[in-house]
This record gives sequence, structure tokens and C-alpha cells, in this order.
Amino acid sequence: MSQVSMTVNRQVVSGQIEGRTLLVQFLRDELGLTGTHIGCDTSQCGACLVHVNGDAVKACTMFAAEAAGAEVSTIEGQANADGSLNPIQQAFQDYHGLQCGFCTPGMVMSTTALLKHTPTPDVPAIRTYLEGNMCRCTGYHNIIKAVLAASGQDVSSQNAG
Repeated sequence: MSQVSMTVNRQVVSGQIEGRTLLVQFLRDELGLTGTHIGCDTSQCGACLVHVNGDAVKACTMFAAEAAGAEVSTIEGQANADGSLNPIQQAFQDYHGLQCGFCTPGMVMSTTALLKHTPTPDVPAIRTYLEGNMCRCTGYHNIIKAVLAASGQDVSSQNAG
């Protein structure tokens, strides 16, 4: 066992880990941040996506020790300071970009990364960027609309299908 420290959602945290502890396990089991989901354990679904030092990372592919000293953001850290939904989360709610909600944290975190690099993406760019996130419920149509809305684009003039 060893000690690891990092900043998660703007708070310095630390805990005991084994060398093989994945970042997703540390976040969920040690810190109780269960919004980061474990969907596949093979880096295929994107439900565990978080940001590490500003980069989108699938937390099932990174050891917790690799995040030592890093700035980590999870879905729990995305809301506004007053607890209200941020614009991306609000767009997912407004445009029904979720059904069961299992993929939603990863989708929101991916969308955040996408809009950071491409503030007004077109539909093909959104589809390409979200390829690493699987949704088993929505068929992606409403997710695409939510991303367009979150980027400030007129959803009614876009073909999100």
C-alpha cells in the first residue's frame, strides 16, 4: 500500500492505494464519487471519463498513482458553484440527451472536452468526438442536439440525425 494525493474537483484529497488501483476505483471506492461509472472495464464505453490536468481520460485506463499530484475533474465537479446545472448539463436535460443516465457523466465530460477545443462543432465533428462513448438507450440523436445546444448553436436548423 502507498499514499496518493491529488486535487479532485478543486479539493486536495489523499488515500491509500495498491499499485494496481485504477483511478476509477480510487474515485469511486476511496472518495465516494460514484458519478464516474464503470461500464465495461475495457476502455470501450466511456462511462468512466474524467479530466486529468485538463485532458479527457478514461479512468479505467489510468492507475491512481499516475494521477498523483494531478488536477482531476469528475462529473460531481461540473455543476455551478450554487449547485445548479452548468450549460452542458442543462442542455442534456433540456434536449433529453439521456434516458437511463448511465452514460451521461461520460458524455457530459466528453462534451466539455470537445467544446473546450472546438467551441462550435458541426454534427460530424460531434459524432466523431463522441465515438469513444457508448449509449445503449438514446440512439445519439438527442445527445447530438444537446451538444449543439450547449455550444450555443440553433438546434432546429441542424440535422442531428
